Amino acid sequence: MGTPANPQKYAVTNAPSRIDGTGAFAGEPIPGRRKIGEIRGETISVYEAWERARKLERIMIVEVNERRAIDASRSADPLRFTNHSCRPNAVLRIRQGRVEIYAMRDIAPGEEITCDYGETHHEGKLTCRCGAPGCRGAL
Repeated sequence: MGTPANPQKYAVTNAPSRIDGTGAFAGEPIPGRRKIGEIRGETISVYEAWERARKLERIMIVEVNERRAIDASRSADPLRFTNHSCRPNAVLRIRQGRVEIYAMRDIAPGEEITCDYGETHHEGKLTCRCGAPGCRGAL
C-alpha cells in the first residue's frame, strides 16, 4: 500500500492569525469555487467528539454525520488551522465522509483562509474575534 495522495490542491501555510492563534493562509493565488484541500484526522464517534470537546478549550473536531466525527488535532494538514469568520472566503463541505474546504471567491496569496463554523459546541458562549463587519460576536 502506497502513501495516500496529498489532499491539498493549493499551497497553504500556517502562521500567527489576527483572529485566533494559528491560521491557514493561501500560499499561492486560489481561484474562487475551487477545492483548496481537505482536513484529515482520527475518525471517532460523535459521543467521543463531545467528550473530547468538553475537556479542551481549543478543538479541531468536525462532525461528518450523526455518528462520526474527525479529530484533526494531530493532523499534519495545514487547513486544520482554518479559523472562523462571520464573513468567510471559504466553505467547509462534508463529502463522502471527507472534510473539504472550497474557496467562495478568489483568495490572494498571504490572505487568511476562513470558514463560518455555524453551530458549534460552544453554544454561543465563546467570543468571536473575526473582526468582520456585521460579526455575530459569538460562536
